[in-house]
Amino acid sequence: MTSTHNDNDSGQPLIAHLIELRACVLHAITGIVIMLLLLLPFANAIYRFIATPLIAKLPKGSSMIATEVASPFFAPFKLTLFCAVLFTIPYILYQTWSFIAPGLYNNEKKLAIPLLISSSLLFYVGILFAYYAVFPLLFAFLTSTAPEGIQVMTDINHYLDFILKLFFAFGVAFEIPIATFLLVRSGIISADKLAKNRPYVILFAFFAGMLLTPPDIISQILLAVPIWLLFESGLILSRYYNHKKDTANSAPQDDEDDAG
Repeated sequence: MTSTHNDNDSGQPLIAHLIELRACVLHAITGIVIMLLLLLPFANAIYRFIATPLIAKLPKGSSMIATEVASPFFAPFKLTLFCAVLFTIPYILYQTWSFIAPGLYNNEKKLAIPLLISSSLLFYVGILFAYYAVFPLLFAFLTSTAPEGIQVMTDINHYLDFILKLFFAFGVAFEIPIATFLLVRSGIISADKLAKNRPYVILFAFFAGMLLTPPDIISQILLAVPIWLLFESGLILSRYYNHKKDTANSAPQDDEDDAG
């Protein structure tokens, strides 16, 4: 009887956590669905806005085309779904926070909130950087390199897949400062050791640019250089945090020495 009672007690918290997790997931999905329903009436306008950087660089007489019967519907719908998830990220993070917060210490809570906010903002900045800085240069280069006699007319589905990959690549790349800070704070590697390995980080940045972007040197450089600069900003943030932490730790010792 005693062992059965203990098993029930140990199993109850797990069931409660699973129920709470399910509720958070359902709330996040509901948020995405509501945002999708709000954006659907503007699906074509959203696609037209996203296609503007390419359309502006197409040669005179060229246009985007749909090579599949359902593409005029599914391409804007797919983009609208992506936007719905993107705009719901703060709410998704809030649901994530409400699930994990009870298990965190106070000092971890104080650190987690700024990290969640900054990581979502950096992801948005990465997407905006891709749209406003990378796309105009990239599409100007790609459309100007078409062989003579070839008319550039991009399929709307292929274009959407192309730009979503770039959005994701730049969004993730702009998380580098957060990743650098967490590596240093967790003690996996020190800021000084990361600084010594800077040449390898730069090499990795260009390798990532080669893997995550189309096979042209412009988009590769436009991703690699921000990765490097974001790594440097993460390094500065880590050193500032360590300096602040060391100062806080040494303050009580100084007070004790003065008292003695």
